[in-house]
Amino acid sequence: MSMLSRRRLLSIAACAALAGSSRNAPMPRLTWQGVALGADVSITLEGPEEVTRLALARARHEIEAYERRFSLFRSDSDLVLLNAKGILPDVDKRWRDLLGLCDQLYHATDGLFDPTIQPLWNAHAFGGDVNAARAVVGWRRVALPTGMRRGLRLDAGQALSFNGIAQGAATDAVRESLKASGLTHVMIDIGETATLGGPWRIGLSDPTAGQFATLELTDMSVAVSSPTALQLDAKTYHILHPQRVLQPCWSSVAVVAHSAAIADGLSTAGCFMHVAELQSCARRLHQIRQVLVTRGQGEGDTHSITF
Repeated sequence: MSMLSRRRLLSIAACAALAGSSRNAPMPRLTWQGVALGADVSITLEGPEEVTRLALARARHEIEAYERRFSLFRSDSDLVLLNAKGILPDVDKRWRDLLGLCDQLYHATDGLFDPTIQPLWNAHAFGGDVNAARAVVGWRRVALPTGMRRGLRLDAGQALSFNGIAQGAATDAVRESLKASGLTHVMIDIGETATLGGPWRIGLSDPTAGQFATLELTDMSVAVSSPTALQLDAKTYHILHPQRVLQPCWSSVAVVAHSAAIADGLSTAGCFMHVAELQSCARRLHQIRQVLVTRGQGEGDTHSITF
């Protein structure tokens, strides 16, 4: 299965936005659908057509900017070039912001969120040397930009994947773009979902159990990670523990937060956290509103942690 397919599968399995909001008198609605960063994309805007069409064009430009930088699915992206050469001589603000978010999540999750996981993912998916791949995993070994260093350098054998955060970061950027255009009632789904205004009704789905929760979001984001959506080999799901061989604690983890990027990262790392660890990590990240977890084994198997 291609990397594009595995991300699209996760998007479809993990978070299905229900058709409408709960407002009594909606404005004219414009919806655009496409594919970006390996996920199906949907943007719904409510407002006058002369405003929404221009705002949508700006939003699509923002998505393209994230694709050019962080996609694993484009041969000419910055990320693909970085993984091939081990270095980017210079990085722009989008890069610095995303690297800063990765560093924040790495420390908040005690290393469970680690973008250097890509060689390990490849080894499981394509039959490589798993032990050798695990040996090169380690975010602390990446030379991040500093005041004296404008670029980014990987350690020998390393490669990055931003599949656990780039979709959320792009979602946040698109929301800010639409907000700057004057829109107040918007839903964006780029594998993760963010809203302006509301409430918007969002259904959360698990690959095994189907829909396990329904949320109403207003000016909020939700991300869902489902390890069981895809197996890389006979024993391994596609969301991997970066430090050792360990099965996920949950079939799905959903995180509600102000930032879709933070929700994206915590939902990924949270697959390997028990409830007490999730509570502690969410408090360190400050902006988490709710975490929902399910083992996908039947009724009553979903737990909700509210902050």
